[in-house]
Amino acid sequence: MAASDDSQFAGDFDPAAVRRSAVRVTGLLLAILLIGLLTPGLGTLRNRIGEADVGWLVVAIVLEALSGFSYVLMLKPVFLRGQSWWMAQRLGWSELAMGSIVPSSGVAGLALGAWLFNRVGANPKVIARRSVAFYLIKGAANFVAVAVVGLLMFVGVGPHLSPWLTLFPALISITLMGVVAFYLPRIGPGTPAGEDAGRFRKIVASSRSGLVQAVAEAGEILRRREFAVYFGALGYWFFDNAVLFATFHAFGEDPAFTVILMAYLIGQLGGLIPLPGGIGGVDGGLVGAFVVYGLGAEAAFIAVLAYRVILFWLPLLIGAVAFFSIQKRIRVIEERRDAAEADGEKPAGPADPAEALGDRPVTPEAGEAAD
Repeated sequence: MAASDDSQFAGDFDPAAVRRSAVRVTGLLLAILLIGLLTPGLGTLRNRIGEADVGWLVVAIVLEALSGFSYVLMLKPVFLRGQSWWMAQRLGWSELAMGSIVPSSGVAGLALGAWLFNRVGANPKVIARRSVAFYLIKGAANFVAVAVVGLLMFVGVGPHLSPWLTLFPALISITLMGVVAFYLPRIGPGTPAGEDAGRFRKIVASSRSGLVQAVAEAGEILRRREFAVYFGALGYWFFDNAVLFATFHAFGEDPAFTVILMAYLIGQLGGLIPLPGGIGGVDGGLVGAFVVYGLGAEAAFIAVLAYRVILFWLPLLIGAVAFFSIQKRIRVIEERRDAAEADGEKPAGPADPAEALGDRPVTPEAGEAAD
C-alpha cells in the first residue's frame, strides 16, 4: 500500500466486490454452523456450544464494542482533528465493517475511508500517507505487546514455555520495529523511477517512497503526543485480545492471558491468506497458535469460532448504520459542490481530510496543510 500511489489507493474500494464478499462470508459462517450441528461424531462439540456461558459471551460482545470505540479514538486525531465524535464514529465504524467482510488485516477499511474522502475532495496524497501511517501505528501495538509479553514470559511470568514461543517472537518483533523506526528513515525515499523504467522498478520505487513518507508521518503523529492515538491503538489491540479471553471462558476454559496475547499476533498472520472476512485464514491461524501454546484443539476451535462470529457481526451491524449515515453527509457535500459549480464558482483545490468531510470548521491549530 504505497502512499505515493494516491489515486489508485483512493479508488481501491469496489462496492460490488464488497457485496459479493459479504454474501460469501455469510455463507461460510452458515456452512461452518451446519457442519457443527449436523456432522456425525461431533456430539461433544455440539454439547459444548449448547453449554456456553451466556454471561461471558455478553462480556465478549461488550469488549469487541470497546475495541471498536478504541479504533475510533485513534482515528479521530489522525483524520478528523477538530471534528465531532459523531463524525469520527461514522467513519470509524464504517471502516471496521469493511474490515469484517474483506480480508487484508484492516487495509480494506482504510481503502473505504480513502474512497469516502476522495468523494468529498480530500487531498489524495495526504489521505494515502496518513492511511499507511495509521496502519503502521495500529500494527505497532501488536509488536510492542509481543516484545514485552514475550520477554516477561521468558523470565518466568505466566506458564513455562519454550524460548521459541517466548523469546524468539519477542526478538523478531523488536527487530522489525527497529527496521521500521530507524532503518527506513535513514535510507530515504530514493529517486523516482524514470519514465522508461520497467513496471517492477516503478513499483519498488513508489513503494519505497510511500513507505518512508508514511513512517515519517507516523513519527510526526506520535510526536504530537495526543493520548487518544496511544490509548486508541493499545485499546484496539487489548480489547480484541480480551474478546478471545472471554470466549474461552464462555466454554469453560481458563487460559493464561499471556498465552492469549502471544498466540493472538502469531495467529493473526493467517489473515494474510486472501479468504473472505479472514474465515479459515485467521481462524486456522489462531486455532493452530493456541494449540502450539498448549491449549486443546476443540476448546481453541469453539472459542475462535465464537470470536469470529462476534468480530464479524458486531462491526458489520453498527458499521452498516454508520455507513448509510455518512453517505447522507457526503451527498450533502456533493450537492453543495455541484450547486456551486453550476453558479460558476471555481472548484476548490484538494482539501485537508478533516475540512473535506468534517461537520465543523477547521481551525489552524486543528487542521494541517493538505500538501
